[in-house]
Amino acid sequence: MADQAEVNFAAAFANTLSQQPVNYPDDFQPPLEGYLKRVPTLPLDVPPPPEIRREEEVPAGVIGITIKSVKPPQSYFLSVQPTDTIQAIKSQLATESGAPPADVQRLLLKGKALADAKLLKEYDIKDGDTVNLMVKPGFQWDPTATSKPEEKAAEDTPPRITLVPEQTKSRHGHSRIPSVVLSPSPSLTPVTDEKLVDIPLILDTSNIPLNPSPPGPDTPYHAVISRPEFWDRLYTFLGAEFATESDAAQAWEDFFCAGKGALSVSEIAKIRDKIGVIGMAGN
Repeated sequence: MADQAEVNFAAAFANTLSQQPVNYPDDFQPPLEGYLKRVPTLPLDVPPPPEIRREEEVPAGVIGITIKSVKPPQSYFLSVQPTDTIQAIKSQLATESGAPPADVQRLLLKGKALADAKLLKEYDIKDGDTVNLMVKPGFQWDPTATSKPEEKAAEDTPPRITLVPEQTKSRHGHSRIPSVVLSPSPSLTPVTDEKLVDIPLILDTSNIPLNPSPPGPDTPYHAVISRPEFWDRLYTFLGAEFATESDAAQAWEDFFCAGKGALSVSEIAKIRDKIGVIGMAGN
């Protein structure tokens, strides 16, 4: 019985010790017996690393190439550099007389199309070589009818239209600018071979007064609106049209404010005293 109690005690103590954390000192090194044994290897000859192949430098001098078209028969000679892109060569070709635009050109070398983003030297084109030229399907290219680059620039420049409005006088003396209507309205969908351009419209307003003066005191217009009887009849008419008196007063005030620019302070006071409608700030 005593032996069994000692065994239980030893098992409980060992279990308690196994749950305690193990702390190693900073200079702790495991014994050599705990290291993995070295795996034997066979000596093999390792080949040397491959040499870095440097790209052969292409001379940066100017070379001459011939761009030839079979249909229609046309030939161009360009002075280019091997470091030029195919897109740059197309743009240079487009400046030649009778050449097609750059966006419809297709340059080929031995039947293979040249990519716009690549350099000329990537296709191993040397001085004196010939590059074939074709245009995209649907584009009608006639070298004899194509205008020169200067004429192309003039055609691409949108026309400028200057609109000079005619100042007309209304029966009340106010200036009026007529509206501008372009007829027929241009279509936003271009037809074949049509190019949409923006036409800047310039409105000449140098002769238009910014603040037109109100009618003078001697005009028939002023003679009518300066009489309180006119505004009294207008207020009576509006009172019959609107359901409430406040709406009628608001409508009368709108009409009165529109004509106050042609009235003096004393005339405004007389009209308000006659009608009895007081505006904002008493004016």
